[in-house]
Amino acid sequence: MSEADRIRHCTAALALHDDEVRDKPDAKANVFADLGSPVSPLRVRASVATSSSSSSGSAKSPAPSNAGMAGGRSHSGELVGECNPPRLMAHRRSGSGQLIFTGGGSRGRGGGSGDRGSTASSPMLNALPTGNIFPPVRVPATAAAPPPSRSRPDVLGSGTGHYGHGSIMRGTGMAPARSSIDSSFLGHSSRSPASFSASSGSLQEVTRLGNEWYKKGKYGEALRHYERAVALCPESAACRGNRAAALIGLGRLADALHECEEAVRLDPVSGRAHSRVAGVCLRLGMIDKARRHFTQAGHLQHSDPAEWHKLQEVEVHLGRCTDARKIGDWKSALREADAAIAAGADSSQLLLALRSEALLRLHKLEEAESTLASLLKLDSALPSSLTAAKLSGMLAESYIHIVQAQVDMAFGRFDTAVAAAEKARDLDPGNAEIGMVLNNVRLVAKAREQGNDLFKAAKFLDASIAYGEGLKYDPLNSVLHCNRAACWSKLEKWGKAVDDCNEALRIQPNYTKALLRRAASYAKLERWVDCVRDYEVLRKEFPSDKEVAEALFHAQIALKATRGEDVSNMKFGGEVEMVSNVEQLNAAISSPGVTVVYFMSTMNQQCTQITPSINILCTECPSVNFLKVNVNSSPMVARTENVRIVPTFKIYKGGVKVKEMICPSLHVLRYSVRHYSVSSS
Repeated sequence: MSEADRIRHCTAALALHDDEVRDKPDAKANVFADLGSPVSPLRVRASVATSSSSSSGSAKSPAPSNAGMAGGRSHSGELVGECNPPRLMAHRRSGSGQLIFTGGGSRGRGGGSGDRGSTASSPMLNALPTGNIFPPVRVPATAAAPPPSRSRPDVLGSGTGHYGHGSIMRGTGMAPARSSIDSSFLGHSSRSPASFSASSGSLQEVTRLGNEWYKKGKYGEALRHYERAVALCPESAACRGNRAAALIGLGRLADALHECEEAVRLDPVSGRAHSRVAGVCLRLGMIDKARRHFTQAGHLQHSDPAEWHKLQEVEVHLGRCTDARKIGDWKSALREADAAIAAGADSSQLLLALRSEALLRLHKLEEAESTLASLLKLDSALPSSLTAAKLSGMLAESYIHIVQAQVDMAFGRFDTAVAAAEKARDLDPGNAEIGMVLNNVRLVAKAREQGNDLFKAAKFLDASIAYGEGLKYDPLNSVLHCNRAACWSKLEKWGKAVDDCNEALRIQPNYTKALLRRAASYAKLERWVDCVRDYEVLRKEFPSDKEVAEALFHAQIALKATRGEDVSNMKFGGEVEMVSNVEQLNAAISSPGVTVVYFMSTMNQQCTQITPSINILCTECPSVNFLKVNVNSSPMVARTENVRIVPTFKIYKGGVKVKEMICPSLHVLRYSVRHYSVSSS
């Protein structure tokens, strides 16, 4: 198979995405059309070719610096499947029907038609052996190229018409020197023309399929096809760029960065490749590296002002965040970290760690832990240049482990906290801040362990002292406060128990165990209003917990009793009582507390659907009296209460109707019942 056919197969245009989007696959290019030019605009990388002259023998010259220029125009080279095909420049000799090919776009000297020994005016560069340009007739694979003519080394083929399909392919005249390039797509393949055509077609097809999956947002499928394209042409910067785009879509930024850097290595003059590297670095928070590549992209006329603006914003907010951390201004640190993340550094481990620490100091423990979890889900195989960055003299990777240790401590995961702090020390053994944090973590963990052992041995006073020692090193440890509250409860020092629970809840507002202990302590102190309030919160959080429901019921009964209300007929966990006459109804609604009357019909579909939920609501609100009236079997009660539509609900408080609802939703009914049951407490 001739060199021209091999070139055509290797450089088949592969349809790609929007060329203006930085982290999408590279754009479509037609290799056989360049604004009407018959010359394919294929860029070549650096190579050296040998040319011969009838006057001076042979000479070696480097590839011209304007490789990749066609007709004075610069081409981006973003051709998927590009494999560095040879380049030739052609011109027609004066009075001759033949084409003379020279390297680097040099013009040949004019001459008569019979002058067969004349050469180009400049040394030939990148000349292919003779026989590479051929008529449209298919040349058998076994046909051998004619030996080069010493008298006319720059004349390829003969005749006066167009060769091939009218396109003269330009290139280096040699396959790239790298041994890693797949030879089946370049130069002199040992395979047959049929097998070469199949491989080239396969490259175009797998990239086309990858593009289709990418457009659908199916990045995993797109990646599978792009990886096949890279396997077929591993030295193609465009194929590497496509693979990086799919990896970015999958959130695998560390792998994407590696592919982007490979694309830059393969095509260092591609502004698009530099821009893509810069974009990934920006998301990872690698400010200096992002700036270098954005600058390089700008030199190559591929600068994006919006991306520059993002970079500058991230840099400013990151600086403000670190300054705020130094002085302990955690609100400002959180605000600036959020601003930097929103500006574009959404996958920066350093910024997420700063955000987590700020949330921890502001007693937003759940958010701090959630942010830390997001941080740990990011790619672990980050480049060393990122993990080696420093924050106030501390390695970024060490700082991440320090934040993790502090979050673990706040949630009572003392063993994992010690392990994280020790890992930070191993990475950065000379840092004073890390040494101080590690020492504190170890002391707090030891105090907690001693306190637990003493508590199990029923030495509650000694246990409280041990927990207090731990609080000297970590005053904001809610777990130690809650544990000491348990000791005070065992010693029946309810006031101290409430104080420690209050401190634990101030640090961690959603600390369920501390809330339970405080509610129980309030009950012992007969502070029923506070007790009911805490149990109401717990009841909403654990609606199916019978122990919490019963504790709430008894607290409500105690509160009613202190107010002088009659609670003799109230019982926990009452069922929905059926009412059949007006006298029974009047007696029920006149009883103390809140009464809910449910008017229903067994023949009504909506009543059939809501009745099971009424039974559940009755157990959820044990202090409320629930009554049920069947309007079919007790029409007199329905007429007395003027009920004409079912289901109808009436809520009474102390014998007075406070609310009536006709066909309410379950949500509205539950809210109303709970509202009046709480207000009656």
